[in-house]
Amino acid sequence: MTTTCFNFSARDELARFIDERFEQYVQELTELVAIPSVAWESFDLDEVARSAQKVQELALDAGFDSAEVLTATYGKGQQGMPAVLASKPAAPGYPTFVLYAHHDVQPAGDLELWETEPFKAQQKGDRLFGRGAADDKAGVIAHLAAFRAVKAVLGDDFRAGVTLFIEGEEEAGSPSFDSFIATYREKLSGDYIVVADSANWRAGVPALTVGLRGVASGDISVKVSDHAVHSGVFGGPLLDANTVLIQLLATLHDPQGSVAVEGLISSPELEVEYSEEDFRADSGIVKSMKLAGKGSITSRLWSQPAISVIGMDITPVSEAANTLAATAKARISVRLAPGQDPAAAHSALARHCAENNLFGAEITYSAVDSGRPYKGEVDGDGAQLALASFAQAWGVEPVKTGLGGSIPFIATLTEVFPSAQILITGIEDPDTRAHSANESLFLPDFKKAILAEALMISSQCLDY
Repeated sequence: MTTTCFNFSARDELARFIDERFEQYVQELTELVAIPSVAWESFDLDEVARSAQKVQELALDAGFDSAEVLTATYGKGQQGMPAVLASKPAAPGYPTFVLYAHHDVQPAGDLELWETEPFKAQQKGDRLFGRGAADDKAGVIAHLAAFRAVKAVLGDDFRAGVTLFIEGEEEAGSPSFDSFIATYREKLSGDYIVVADSANWRAGVPALTVGLRGVASGDISVKVSDHAVHSGVFGGPLLDANTVLIQLLATLHDPQGSVAVEGLISSPELEVEYSEEDFRADSGIVKSMKLAGKGSITSRLWSQPAISVIGMDITPVSEAANTLAATAKARISVRLAPGQDPAAAHSALARHCAENNLFGAEITYSAVDSGRPYKGEVDGDGAQLALASFAQAWGVEPVKTGLGGSIPFIATLTEVFPSAQILITGIEDPDTRAHSANESLFLPDFKKAILAEALMISSQCLDY
C-alpha cells in the first residue's frame, strides 16, 4: 500500500537553488524557442530533429543517467517524429515519476499579427514571448530544471526514479504516439505521469487539471443535384447545397446556443467559479455577443459538449456567380464531456444529420478524428502530492479544474499504464495565447512551476 507524508523539508533550499539559476533556465528556453520545430510535413522536419537533439543535450547536462532520441513506426511503415527519453532509476522502495512534455510547436501563422519575432524569444515585463515559449517548451525546461535542482540539493538522497519523455509531434496529432508507447513501454513505466501541458487557473493561481473533454470531428456533406445550375432558371423550387447545409448546421444548437444533438451527454460539473466578466476579458468576445448555452461558465467549458464549425467547402465570395451549388461540405469539431464515448458521439451526429434533413438532400456524415475524454482521481495520493506541492510553491490554495480542450493521448496512457496516476499540470495561463500570435509565458509562474515539480519528485516520504 502506498503512503504519502509530503516531506517538504528541502523546500527553502530548492527555492534558493532555482532562484539563483532562473536566468539560466530562461536562456535555455530561449535557445529552444529559436528552433522552429513544427512537426508538419509542409515544414522543415530537420528542425524537429535539431530540437530533439537540443533536448537530449540539456537532459544529459541536467544529470540524467542516459538520454536517447527515439522514434517509432506507425501506419504503413511511416516514421514518427523524434522524441527524447532520459532516465534516472529509482532506489528500491521508491516510486518513478514520468515527466511528459513536447518539444514540437504550432506554426507561427500570420507574421503580421506578431509583435515580436515568433522564433526569437523576447521578454516584455514578466512575460516571455515566442512560439513555444509556453506551449510546450516551457514544460520541457520546467522538467529539466526541477530535476537539476533536486539532484543538486539532495545528492545521493534523491531516491525517486525519474523518466523524462519529451514528445516531438503533439501539435501534429501524435500519430505515432500509440506505437511509441507500445515500443518503449518498459522504459516509460512509472507510478506517476506528470503531463506539463495544461494551464493554471490564472496568473498567480496554480491548477491541477482533473478533467478533459474529448473530441469527435467529422465532415457533413450535402448534395442537391448532379451539377450546378443557373440560379435564375432553377432557383426557387431547388435550394442550393449551401443553404441546405446551413439549415442543417443550425439544428446542431437550440435557440439558446446549447448543443441539441440527442446522445451527446454532459457530466457533473466542478465547483469552480468563473465569472462572465472574466470569461469575456479572457476570450476577447465582441461586447454585443451574448454567451451561448446555460449553466455555469465552467460547466459550459468543461462538462458539457460543444460543437463548432471549423471549416466549410463552399464557393468563395471572390468566385461567386449566379449558380446554385450542387454540393457543399462542413467540418465540425465536437468537444465531448468526460464519460462520452467518441464512437457513440459519431453515431449520434450521423443520426442527427439523417433525422434533420429537411429537404431530403443526399447527406453524409463521415468521422474524421476521435479523442477520448479524461476524468482524473482527485483523492489519489499523487493528486494530493501535486496539490500540496502547488500550495508550497505558490503560497496560495490551488484550484482543481477541467479543460475544455482535449489531450487524446491521456486515454492511451491510462490504458497502457492502468496503475499509474496521471497528473496534468499547468505552464500556461489565460493570457498565454497558445496556438495564436503573440504566445507568451508568465515568468513568475514558470519559476513556481519548477519549484512545485521539484517538491513533488523530491518528497522522500513515499513508502512502497
